[in-house]
Amino acid sequence: METTVGSVDGAAKTPGNGVVGGAPAAPCHPLAPAAPTGEATLGRHLARRLVQIGVRDVFTVPGDFNLTLLDHLIAEPGLNNIGCCNELNAGYASDGYARSNGVGACVVTFTVGGLSVLNAIAGAYSENLPVICIVGGPNTNDYGTNRILHHTIGLPDFSQELRCFQTVTCFQAVVNHLEDAHDLIDTAVSTALKESKPVYISISCNLPGIPHPTFSHEPVPFYLSPRVSGRAEAEGSEGGKAFTELADACGYPVAVMPSAKGLVPENIPRFIGTYWGAVSTAFCAEIVESADAYLFAGPIFNDYSSVGYSLLLKKEKAIIVQPDRVVVGNGPAFGCILMKDFLQALAKRLNKNTTAHENYCRIFVPDGHPLQCQPNEPLRVNVLFKHIQSMLSSSTAVIAETGDSWFNCQKLKLPEGCGYEFQMQYGSIGWSVGATLGYAQAAKDKRIIACIGDGSFQVTAQDVSTMIRCGQNTIIFLINNGGYTIEVEIHDGPYNVIKNWNYTGLVDAIHNGGRDDLKRLFTHFDANGDRKISSSELQVIMNTIGEELTSQKAEAMLQVADTDGDGLLDVEEFMNMAGFMDGEEEIIDPEEKHLREAFRLYEQDGQGCITARSLKRMLSRLGSSRPVEGVSVDDFSV
Repeated sequence: METTVGSVDGAAKTPGNGVVGGAPAAPCHPLAPAAPTGEATLGRHLARRLVQIGVRDVFTVPGDFNLTLLDHLIAEPGLNNIGCCNELNAGYASDGYARSNGVGACVVTFTVGGLSVLNAIAGAYSENLPVICIVGGPNTNDYGTNRILHHTIGLPDFSQELRCFQTVTCFQAVVNHLEDAHDLIDTAVSTALKESKPVYISISCNLPGIPHPTFSHEPVPFYLSPRVSGRAEAEGSEGGKAFTELADACGYPVAVMPSAKGLVPENIPRFIGTYWGAVSTAFCAEIVESADAYLFAGPIFNDYSSVGYSLLLKKEKAIIVQPDRVVVGNGPAFGCILMKDFLQALAKRLNKNTTAHENYCRIFVPDGHPLQCQPNEPLRVNVLFKHIQSMLSSSTAVIAETGDSWFNCQKLKLPEGCGYEFQMQYGSIGWSVGATLGYAQAAKDKRIIACIGDGSFQVTAQDVSTMIRCGQNTIIFLINNGGYTIEVEIHDGPYNVIKNWNYTGLVDAIHNGGRDDLKRLFTHFDANGDRKISSSELQVIMNTIGEELTSQKAEAMLQVADTDGDGLLDVEEFMNMAGFMDGEEEIIDPEEKHLREAFRLYEQDGQGCITARSLKRMLSRLGSSRPVEGVSVDDFSV
């Protein structure tokens, strides 16, 4: 871990007025005017660096210390701003984004924002995720003045936030001078990639808009292969391929530890499930623990994965393969050996032996099928997960929340290419809501299925609204247990009972006003106030709400929705287009609209059907005798 604080010797100081506690002679937060478009500023340099390493979306919560920085980030064409409801969720979202994209980023404000996001950054550290946490910091004029600033604990010490981040990030950069800003930012970004850990970057609030010779219009690209964790090495193309080749060559049974769920294709021959001690997949623990020897690739033996250190394993039988070393039994240990190299070499030396898998086949009993639910019978968990299982494919990904969803989701059989994520090491409840937001934003090609308990959901529920705002099509299965079920299993008490919410009503309330939000966006980007927008303005609006559009696609959309043919969209044309995209309201002619309204009036059971009698009465009252779908009113008998 390394901390670098920028030089403050050359920073301009604003002296006080000579009175203790008196106002300074100049404002505490003079913001530098924005540089001309395209000029090489600190904010532009940071934005370009994020884009160069693959960040397309940045999760933010605005605050007075980061507003100017946000202006420069959203001005970057390749960078999309995702505004979150709170800093904790912004951090969780960047965690989920990094799981799919390889690196994520969030932006918050000084101290109150930084300490709020801290828990999420700690979780990313435990899971070896490169997350770049950017904080808007104090004005350069405030350093060394003994001033007490707002958003602090009332002391003239600006290092509290920094000290908190030192233990949960691999590098900390405090940028409060332009001379070394370029080097600090680049070092932080490259360290995050090399170490596969979060980093902390604090940028003084008056610096983002100032140009400097060290910044170029287009920073020289750099690429660094990240230092991978055991999980990442197993998941990566080289490590995963080497492990699969070894499994095929040796003929041994293959199991995963719970934290490795989703890293090994579950359709490979001789896959026997999850090894998790007493809660393993049926018959898996018996085969693993009775083996003459076992090879573990990238394992993490903590109290969660070992079920309270109760695994019946013998160290002298184990070969432990870590990303850069191999330990055989109680020794020796061999360093400077990459996991993929060792697995590839071992696959060439082993003789195939299927004895253990034959033993597994002798004792294996196929899973039974849950009984069919009867009408009005409460939904059972095994029935629910039977249906979830049928939904999985290579175009889906599962997010499992901390708690009983861990155990239920472990039983799912993942098709090849199906993603799977959960926070096994840190286990912070509420993580999955933000992580689902971030993962879905990065993995546009997958439908996300999140399994979340009610207790966890209540911690971070607000950012379901951000999912809706971004047009994500995530499916959330909310397991309403009436409390903290996993805690009940550990130690029951009245503190494990929570207030039941009307969860569907909550989502309805969150979704309320979606059209109003679009109208406000329309007004905001209507540059000349004529209540019309061009295709370029349409592109900015749609990118703001998470719909990534090229200029060509924006022009094509405008041409479709421009009903009056003036080459621009007025607010009604825009809203009509947005409703069509959302599937709520289609662009239809007036007569068809009347038919639809009449259909809803005569629909009695909400099942999307009406009787022939109702159809004839409906069409008669509308004064219509024209054929509908080729059928005349007179063709219906009642």
